[in-house]
Amino acid sequence: MNDLVMRNLSYGLFVCTARDGEKDNGCIINTVTQVASTPNRISIAVNKANYTHDMILKTRKFNVSILSEAAQFSTFQHFGFQSGRDVDKMAGIEFSRSENGIVYITNGCNGFISGDVYDAIDVGSHTLFLADVADGDVFDKTASATYAYYFANIKPKPQPAPEKKKGWVCTICGYIYEGEELPADFICPLCKHPASDFKPL
Repeated sequence: MNDLVMRNLSYGLFVCTARDGEKDNGCIINTVTQVASTPNRISIAVNKANYTHDMILKTRKFNVSILSEAAQFSTFQHFGFQSGRDVDKMAGIEFSRSENGIVYITNGCNGFISGDVYDAIDVGSHTLFLADVADGDVFDKTASATYAYYFANIKPKPQPAPEKKKGWVCTICGYIYEGEELPADFICPLCKHPASDFKPL
């Protein structure tokens, strides 16, 4: 199977937040779907390895902030590349609180939804939380960020490795001779050692 085919599915991107006691936390998720309009219900899938997952499982409440095309890569780094078990994810972040007491992110988001979990289904690496929509608001009309938009426009492109210099380094003092070939009779201008004490870079 070509695993890349899964990237052809359309996903949004969201910051999912939860609160347990005085502890706030959040993580990046890519699956939020409206599953019914009457009553208004959504589903979210959260990786079991995320601290936010355990908080939702315990408290049965969450918010999802809908990331827009105005989102910066730093938001994805902050909420996706570190664990709330080790750091305070809300430090230095602009946020507000909804009526359920849970934070939602305002910068780079076009809205938020609050959910009250009524069922949780183990689906393997993730738990699928089914929730009644309890609250929500729209911040602006900026288009929601999709997974495809993130990869094309937000995530930095890999930079080519810098071209390796051709040369030789003196193992005695560190002097670098630039060039393809080191002359056999070369003497280091700093420490006066011969070519035999040089090695390729």
